[in-house]
Amino acid sequence: MTRTTYLLLLFTTLFTPAVFAEVFDVDTYLRMHDASEISVSPDGKFVAYTLYERDLEQDLVTTSVWMIPTAGGPAIPMTAGNGNSYTPKWSPDNRFLSILSDRGDQPSQVWMLDRRGGDAQPLTDLKQGVSSYEWSPTGKQLLLEVKDPTPADLDEEPRPNPRPYVIDRLQFKEDYVGYLDRYRYHLYVIDVATQQTRQLTFGDFDDSQPSWSPDGKHIAFVSNRTEHPDRNRNTELWLLDTTTDPSEPRQLTFNSFQDASPTWSPDGKHLAYTTAASKDLPIYAIPQLAILNIESGESQLVASLSEVQVFNPVFSANGSDLLTITEFQGQQQLVRIDLDTHEIEVVLGQQDVVSDFDEAPDGQLYALINRPRYPGEIFTVNKKGSWVQLSSVHQTLLADIEFGAVEKHEFESEPGVAIEAFYLFPPGYQKEHSYPAVLHIHGGPQAQWDFGFNYEAQLLAAQGYIVVMPNPRGSFGYGQKFASAINKDWGGPDFTDVMAAMDFGIDKGWIDSKRMAVYGWSYGGMLTNHVITKTNRFAAAITGASATLYVSNYGHDQYQRWWEEELGFPWLAENKDAWDRISPFYALEQVTTPTLVVGGEDDWNVPIINSEQLYIVLKRRGVPARLVVYPNEYHSLSVPSYEKHLYEQYFEWLETHVQISP
Repeated sequence: MTRTTYLLLLFTTLFTPAVFAEVFDVDTYLRMHDASEISVSPDGKFVAYTLYERDLEQDLVTTSVWMIPTAGGPAIPMTAGNGNSYTPKWSPDNRFLSILSDRGDQPSQVWMLDRRGGDAQPLTDLKQGVSSYEWSPTGKQLLLEVKDPTPADLDEEPRPNPRPYVIDRLQFKEDYVGYLDRYRYHLYVIDVATQQTRQLTFGDFDDSQPSWSPDGKHIAFVSNRTEHPDRNRNTELWLLDTTTDPSEPRQLTFNSFQDASPTWSPDGKHLAYTTAASKDLPIYAIPQLAILNIESGESQLVASLSEVQVFNPVFSANGSDLLTITEFQGQQQLVRIDLDTHEIEVVLGQQDVVSDFDEAPDGQLYALINRPRYPGEIFTVNKKGSWVQLSSVHQTLLADIEFGAVEKHEFESEPGVAIEAFYLFPPGYQKEHSYPAVLHIHGGPQAQWDFGFNYEAQLLAAQGYIVVMPNPRGSFGYGQKFASAINKDWGGPDFTDVMAAMDFGIDKGWIDSKRMAVYGWSYGGMLTNHVITKTNRFAAAITGASATLYVSNYGHDQYQRWWEEELGFPWLAENKDAWDRISPFYALEQVTTPTLVVGGEDDWNVPIINSEQLYIVLKRRGVPARLVVYPNEYHSLSVPSYEKHLYEQYFEWLETHVQISP
């Protein structure tokens, strides 16, 4: 029985003749849009947002800015054509909606949309473009994050060939960027009325994440200003007085680990920020919430969120509490913290995954929410306290699609170790049958699966698979001990945990143990490589952007600090065993699983050399293998036709080696 015949029979028996549901397929996925960067207007009447979509005709992705009335009504496009537009922000007086836009092949500049009418007008004209920006509280200035101009930025005419790379930095590579030089990111202000620009920070280090004080006189920002910033992760918070020129930044935090994401209290007396409060485990340290008293210089961790990762902390408009997104046990919640008691109120959570939020001046909340069977949309709270949907980004496209159900289960991986996993069932799942299954391993490893809409998993479920998504040790969301359990032991505890997730599904009768596959990308691919060296229980494997011989990455990828912190310098004899012990390369003689190996040609996160090494060993040994490399792509794919090709490769490989038909 072919896959097509099987699916046809499955859906024919599931639905009555009067009701037909469509299967989620790659073409539908490629037509989906993704909303992000929501921003509510000061008068509370509109929410602006960025929309990511794929232009299938030109085979590229585009971003545009839209806004939607908070009282209800259709979304309004604010930009069209002329390149990519993103990062919408409202001026404090409600007059302007500003955006970043590249307007074709030009570097991104700040553009202003006057709500009284007229076309967008550029505010900045910097040769190197603008990376990020923030309105001042008065609305008279914008704070800009700008990279120093390179000689190439200052060229008046295109050069026939690029300049040679001249490098003297220790950290000399970054994925999506390329080779790194000493042109750094610094802070500027621009006067909105005169368009006069003034540079605020200088030096051989990068300054980022700036935040205006409520009175507009100071800026808090993040910078690693140690003697050798490429040798450590020691970012600190700094304070700059914008009323004097020049002004020397004042250091606010004095830790030996990462401090980031400062945000001001309405009275200007405190800064909330995130801190990776562990100097011993810099890679696995969970970013936690802290509050700094600026006058005393004292910081306090929010104990009620101990060992819980937080994102984008923001003081509420009322000044008595703080809002932030937390990552906790397979959930991504919006929580409110009382500043006096530090008590936590979950504003939104459970099976609602919050990826972004904003608060209007009157306290009305807006959030970008996605759910197990529904991708991200903008919601707000009605008078009854219920969250109601404002946007309809996917309503028409997905109206007739039947998605698979998602369940979260907890089980014991080994004595005393509780593990959670998500199980996504195929549309039309029937309890009396066991199904082929795909073990889907997340990346990071400092990440977690949650209840959010997972398009890859839904695509696999639509092909008739149960998709198993465990949060093994190494994942964030389950405390520091859990996250750091794989330190120097990749493919150890996490291998045990992901296999326990499969056994749980088999014991429940859901999974056919003879028809299983394993798949992962990035660290998920690296753990996939461990899996196929340790067991032959899987009929097929797909490993994306992965690695096997880790020592070959040193000095070739962007992670020299990570490797040194966890395993030590690889050229020293005393560290050889640590490097070799966790490298799947030295166990590839055990592999019998047919393996599809994929990656991007220009990936400097996990370079393609890793995929090539894995592929050639499998071919030499006669194991069925295929290598697919996507030209000019980095750690993730951005060309729509490549995405389509990738998933077609997946489905073909799984059908050939796992066989959906009973």
